[in-house]
Amino acid sequence: MIRDTITTHNILADRDFRWRGTEISRLEGFSDAVFAFAVTLLVVSLEVPRTFSDLMTAMRGFAAFAICFAILAQIWFKHYRFFRRYGLQNSWAVFLNCLLLFFVLFYVYPLKFLFSGLFNGNGGINPGEARTLLVIYGAGYAAVFGVFALLHLEAWRQRDALELNPVERLKTRHSIIEQIAMVAIGLISILLALFLPGNLVGLAGWFYAVISLYYAIAGSIQGKRERLLAQATGTLQHKLH
Repeated sequence: MIRDTITTHNILADRDFRWRGTEISRLEGFSDAVFAFAVTLLVVSLEVPRTFSDLMTAMRGFAAFAICFAILAQIWFKHYRFFRRYGLQNSWAVFLNCLLLFFVLFYVYPLKFLFSGLFNGNGGINPGEARTLLVIYGAGYAAVFGVFALLHLEAWRQRDALELNPVERLKTRHSIIEQIAMVAIGLISILLALFLPGNLVGLAGWFYAVISLYYAIAGSIQGKRERLLAQATGTLQHKLH
């Protein structure tokens, strides 16, 4: 049984990162419940369609729901990986986790409204309302990833207590940079929404396409550094043994 547990744990763990959170804590259980509730709020309708017209109305919201679900799933996975990697349960980490869940619930309705409007027409909102919506969305986006940045900063502060090896320390620094970059993207989008003319305010929403560019460039650079350090560290450990 112990061997099976260890084997399963190693399969699920990150490459070159030892998981310190080996058991699901009450904090993570509570967090999963909140994420599940957030997904429930995204559902087009909680009632089963009674007519074909009702079904078609529900289906028109499918694309928006799919994108919103994917975004929430990404946030959940970041949360899951953080607590698997570091297993932090101190008071500051608990506070930040609760703050993150608060912002996730705040983020749900602007997220749903934005993508529903994108796929089903603008919902009758004028440029001024679109500007406000993008500011609210950007604030929620920046807040969520700002909390992730603080969580990773706490992991970095606890790096000696957690006994992070050189590769894990590098990955932690890269994670901090990633979260700060996401915050910057959200804040820049807010500035664009506030200062662009009404006929160009939609560009503030399209600015989030920069996220893919960031991951393509940063992923390549950071991934190469992590691989080189992992190889160097592995070679050194092999010589020592």
